[in-house]
Amino acid sequence: SSQNLSEEFAEAARQLKKEAPRIQFGKIDVTHQHELRKEFNIQVFPTVKFFVNGRRDDPIDCKGVRKASTFITWLKRRTGPSTVLINSTDQVEAIIKADDLAVIGFFRELHNDSVEVFCETARDVPEMPFGMTASEDVCANYSIQRNSLVVFKKGKPVHNEVLEDGRQNKLGLTRLIKTFTLDLVTEYNTETSVKIFDVPVENHILLFTPTNSETFSEIYDNYKSAAAEFRGKILFVLVDTNEARNGRIFEYFRIRDIDVPAVRILNLTSNAKYKMPADEVTKENVKEFCQSYLNGKAKQHLSSEEIPQDWDKMPVKVLVGKNFNSIIF
Repeated sequence: SSQNLSEEFAEAARQLKKEAPRIQFGKIDVTHQHELRKEFNIQVFPTVKFFVNGRRDDPIDCKGVRKASTFITWLKRRTGPSTVLINSTDQVEAIIKADDLAVIGFFRELHNDSVEVFCETARDVPEMPFGMTASEDVCANYSIQRNSLVVFKKGKPVHNEVLEDGRQNKLGLTRLIKTFTLDLVTEYNTETSVKIFDVPVENHILLFTPTNSETFSEIYDNYKSAAAEFRGKILFVLVDTNEARNGRIFEYFRIRDIDVPAVRILNLTSNAKYKMPADEVTKENVKEFCQSYLNGKAKQHLSSEEIPQDWDKMPVKVLVGKNFNSIIF
């Protein structure tokens, strides 16, 4: 909520006052400041913007940051080095064991485009520590190909991304790394909903099923086993249809009891919805659905009532989603 964020923001200001007195914090209630709201195109609340070197025309958006500690890390990485330089295996061990998650870049040299993209990505992912090394001994110790970005979870490597020479897609890397702050499949509830929308992946796949059914564990395993392949591209979500508080989501997707288990893809940018053509939730069906969606071949699913039998009887015709296109166009 705005109140919580406001408190965390104030806490970050207090802590940084001693450490970095050059960074000034301010708060504006734009409900009465219409000109400022318009000038900085404030659409959602709360919005945090960072102004650098007195420039008013090009602030940096600080998105998805909710805790004082993360605010502080985000600001430090914007005003100083964004990654820790590593020269020994001991340093790597210290970083990967200090937090649940850590990202280490293993490089051939510390001055190339891949390193630059790695450092830029670190600025946008303040939730976890970043370190980088060009030490032959360190790379050999972990048997990792150089020019690789490795995500460690609880001290163990869980993802290895080879960074090609030249500019990498920074947004793609940011999305991929941020997905590790969630489970491979995240169950939707009031606590996780905020985290789900903070991860900047615009494609969400949702499995609607009762979690207490006899077939649940098999369906869930099939769904989860398809998820790893699409990490960073499609976010896998589970919606328990027995949970009354999820009612609004069923309404939004027009899911009825007889439809479950059901699988849908939602594109957050266009709000377009897609229905998995197959009825069975197998690993192959889920993978095929995701792949056809990413290839642009999946058909948009338009919720519609059935066509009334007497739709054509009166001078004013009755249109529903299923006959709209054919009659109008």
